[in-house]
Amino acid sequence: MTTENKTTENKTTENKTSENKTSENKTSENKTSENKTSENKTSENKTTENKTSENKTLVGRALAELITTGGVDALEPLLSDDFVHHRPDSTSSTKAQWLAAVREALVPLAGTQVEVVHLLSEGDHVVMHSRRRLPAAGPEIAVVDIWRIEDGLIAEGWEIIEPTARAAANLVWWEPAER
Repeated sequence: MTTENKTTENKTTENKTSENKTSENKTSENKTSENKTSENKTSENKTTENKTSENKTLVGRALAELITTGGVDALEPLLSDDFVHHRPDSTSSTKAQWLAAVREALVPLAGTQVEVVHLLSEGDHVVMHSRRRLPAAGPEIAVVDIWRIEDGLIAEGWEIIEPTARAAANLVWWEPAER
């Protein structure tokens, strides 16, 4: 073997060793990066799960305060200043307007029984499906509320109310009316 061949052989070995080390470093860096990404995702999931749970608790607390006290005073601090409430028949554009409407509705509805059927939460939204039995042999209604939470306060709400006795009639809403 000539000196030139030995030098080429050494350079080839050095290159392979260098490539292996570079490859090992890259693999190690990739694994470290993957681990950090995985840790971040796990941390984000826990944070999202915590927020989701906190949001659900906030809505449950708001309803409990409303039912327990029969007034809106305990509800008011749980709403953001720019709270908006939507219903198919109207939109209360301010927190004060909605609280006034709820206050007015509570007078004839004192003694309403509320059964929360579902309380679901995903990210910054909480959905509550409840059945409410109105006092003095009033009708039973089904209510679906969707609440959006922002900065730990209820920022927006959507509500649909349907008397359960009329639910069957609404199953064929798409059929043309008889003339």
